[in-house]
Amino acid sequence: MPIESLFQNSQCEWIDVEAPNAGDLDFLQVKYGIDMLLLEDTKDRDHLPKYEESGDIRFFLTRQNTDMERRSLGGISDVSTKLGIFLLPGTIITVHRLKTATISETLEEISTHTGSDEVKPDRIAILLGLKVLKSFNDECDNLMQILDKLEHEVFLKHTNESEVIRRLYHLKRKSGLNMRLLNISGEWVHKFRELDLNAVEVADLKDKHTDVSSDFDHLNSQVNSLISMFLALSDQKANQVMKLLTQFSVYFLPVTFIAGVYGMNFQYMPELQSPYGYFFTLAGMAVVVIIIYLYMRRKRW
Repeated sequence: MPIESLFQNSQCEWIDVEAPNAGDLDFLQVKYGIDMLLLEDTKDRDHLPKYEESGDIRFFLTRQNTDMERRSLGGISDVSTKLGIFLLPGTIITVHRLKTATISETLEEISTHTGSDEVKPDRIAILLGLKVLKSFNDECDNLMQILDKLEHEVFLKHTNESEVIRRLYHLKRKSGLNMRLLNISGEWVHKFRELDLNAVEVADLKDKHTDVSSDFDHLNSQVNSLISMFLALSDQKANQVMKLLTQFSVYFLPVTFIAGVYGMNFQYMPELQSPYGYFFTLAGMAVVVIIIYLYMRRKRW
């Protein structure tokens, strides 16, 4: 997509670059004097969030959550996408690989806001920062709803255990990757205090970052607790099966012993010559089973 001027007033100009190629980066370097190393960071798919300065250029490399569903969650690029923000005197440049609602929502907000002629680059930057953190907040709410559904399935429904544990792992992985991103994002969040902004606006950004980090920390602990409870329930079910098999073996063990004794091929076994030996043996087996049953019932086994 070509380099586009999204917004311009007497105070600043907002340049946006989506999916930049090598030619776009060369143009930005020549026209605005941006170091090529900083520009290349915006193309690195797995680059972590950071803040850098180069002369009078401030560079915020942020990562915002993406709702694109991926089967594999191997790294941060599977749950987020980059948004690079360059602050120059009178100019702000945003560089991103994917189309994002953060850009369109921020543009709409400053365009319809009263006093848009007084909007400065620093003001646009903090609005973008708030939208980035909002993307994580929305993702946290979504994951909490998934967690509630999984809790319902674990405790109130008989579901496929392998499917449940797969979904729990997926949820845990997503939550962990987002938490890691938020922890690293603290660097660029705190650097906003050096910009020409109202102290209340900067405090609002920091509070948003703290709140979202706290929410994901709570989500992580909830997921880990649910995994532990699910494994405990699975063990309990296995124990119930083993208990049932043990009870059957207790009934049949003495019966099998009696049958084994009279199945031995000795020539002289008096009971074998008795006309009532068969019935006495069956009666003895029944008595043994009844005694075991009454004993286990008394012990509440």
